[in-house]
Amino acid sequence: MTTEAISALWAPSAKRVASAQLTAFMESVKAVTGFDAGGDYFALHQWSLDQPAAFWRAVWDFTEIQGDPGGLVCDDPSALPGCQWFPDATLNFAENLLRFSDDREALVEIDERDARRALTYGQLRDQVARLAGWMREQNIQPGDRVAGFMPNCIETVVAMLATTSVGAVWSSCSPDFGKQGAVDRFGQIAPRLLFTADGYVYNGKRCDSLARASDIASAIPEIEHVVVVPKLSPQPALGGIEKAVSWESCLSGELPALYFEPRSFNDPLFILYSSGTTGVPKCIVHGVGGTLIQHAKEHALHTDISRDDRFFYFTTCGWMMWNWLVSGLARGATLILYDGSPFARDGHRLIDAIDEERITVFGVGAKYLGALEKSGVFPANSHELSALKTVLSTGSPLPHEGFEWVYRAFTPDLHLASISGGTDIVSCFAGGVPTLPVYAGQLQAAGLGMATAIWNEAGDPVEGEKGELVCTQSFPSCPVGFWQDADGSKFHAAYFDRWPGVWAHGDYGEKTSEGGFVIHGRSDAVLNPGGVRIGTAEIYRQVERVPEVLDSVVVGQSWQDDVRVVLFVVLRDGVALDEPLIARIRGEIRSNTTPRHVPAKVIQVADIPRTISGKIAELAVRKIIHGERVGNQDALANPEALALYSALPELSVD
Repeated sequence: MTTEAISALWAPSAKRVASAQLTAFMESVKAVTGFDAGGDYFALHQWSLDQPAAFWRAVWDFTEIQGDPGGLVCDDPSALPGCQWFPDATLNFAENLLRFSDDREALVEIDERDARRALTYGQLRDQVARLAGWMREQNIQPGDRVAGFMPNCIETVVAMLATTSVGAVWSSCSPDFGKQGAVDRFGQIAPRLLFTADGYVYNGKRCDSLARASDIASAIPEIEHVVVVPKLSPQPALGGIEKAVSWESCLSGELPALYFEPRSFNDPLFILYSSGTTGVPKCIVHGVGGTLIQHAKEHALHTDISRDDRFFYFTTCGWMMWNWLVSGLARGATLILYDGSPFARDGHRLIDAIDEERITVFGVGAKYLGALEKSGVFPANSHELSALKTVLSTGSPLPHEGFEWVYRAFTPDLHLASISGGTDIVSCFAGGVPTLPVYAGQLQAAGLGMATAIWNEAGDPVEGEKGELVCTQSFPSCPVGFWQDADGSKFHAAYFDRWPGVWAHGDYGEKTSEGGFVIHGRSDAVLNPGGVRIGTAEIYRQVERVPEVLDSVVVGQSWQDDVRVVLFVVLRDGVALDEPLIARIRGEIRSNTTPRHVPAKVIQVADIPRTISGKIAELAVRKIIHGERVGNQDALANPEALALYSALPELSVD
């Protein structure tokens, strides 16, 4: 197979390469092990797979992880699952995130209303010490679960750090979850404490959280205290919640010493949840050391985050990107926390924050970037963006045109890193490399230490062809397992049933000749008309070229012993879906893909159902149009949108 050479959208300057922590890491590896990558990222990546023990120990030392690594790094890196990483190590997650205690800003909280609060690293340590002291008074023990029904604010970070400092396990979801969605998650793990805000503001609307928090506490008998954080009122009413205590009372009294409970590398740290749109969410348990060392690697080597950075990611506490963001404290960076609509100030709120807060690393979902482009926001024309050095994108594939738009609309000298991994590994299989060029539509490379590949149906690695994204060697952030899955059968079925000993991630993609990756969508959402597999992102990319279309979802409908492609579109106000527009949409898809990609039906709808973390709920739409029940609709941000797809007459005709 021959491929045409393509031009890079951006390449780092010699100065940027020389100053990158990745370059310093290569020099450190050479000094310690004798391996010389010669500045070649792909040579370093291969070494990280060939010598995993040397690589991960080098990451531990280079990122200055606090703790005792022990003598053994891994017992059998070919065992996936089953490899024991750093089996003799002891460390504490919170201690690593709080290793600085100076007057630099650690956390800055901003919102739609232009309010701003900040804590220095020293102040953050003090608040964590006070809350951890209160937790110890409540006899919170290592391994106990603590839950947060919280917005993305300073207190949520403090609660997580206090929880992990005492060796307990943190789990959170955002307060826009319905009561049942929260109970479906927290009810499985039986937390002893529940943190909740009295409410939050979204798109200018004040939303109360106390009623739902009360219902959650009533439904989970193991909850002993509900800690109420004031967000809407300086003194929230606590009388409606049994077992309620105020945030202020937990932080009152003398300042205790901050003690970090030693934990084993593979002890549980976080419990995260699958989306739950097809059943009760899976409770994914992530370990202390695996989470820490993987995030340290990704922040330092792949994102080049240091003490000089001001790091932002638009996320809720129900998405793994929150966990990824807060680990930036271990690099000594200043984290910018935002809770509210990303489109406040007519779409400029987050762009304003880049200038106002001097953000250097700006992370958002791919859909946000697409929405900015559709709305005509062009940051370079209205903002300085002088501090910005990196834009991160995830949540869904960023199309080629999205890459090109970012370089036009922000600044041409920018590291744009599309990253992909997931809740399952609380990290990335592939993403950015600050010393490599950026090509449109591509994740730059597999992550260091991650044996990421694309396999065809026969289980053979392929390049330049579409297939399943897999990982063929063990890695430290592989989950400890699923909660209440003692024999590991559910965990094994989720990732290892297809190819024993190989992690099948459920993404459909391809590896490029440049060494990067293109993600075409989720494997379970792949369309299959006439037996041809089509990734949904291939169609979304073409639809986004049509100015009248604001959003879309594409699914496969069983039809006459085959599958036909059905495309639902949300159009701009005042635009109706007529035959000429349908013809243009189909023509755009046909001319840039294949006739198989062209939808048999194009149908206008008012809304697209999405998960709480903003991902298109393709499987839920597919179930609805086939007359099947969609369970656990509380996992959706807008479950009412599903009714738009029920019993559509357009789907019952040729």
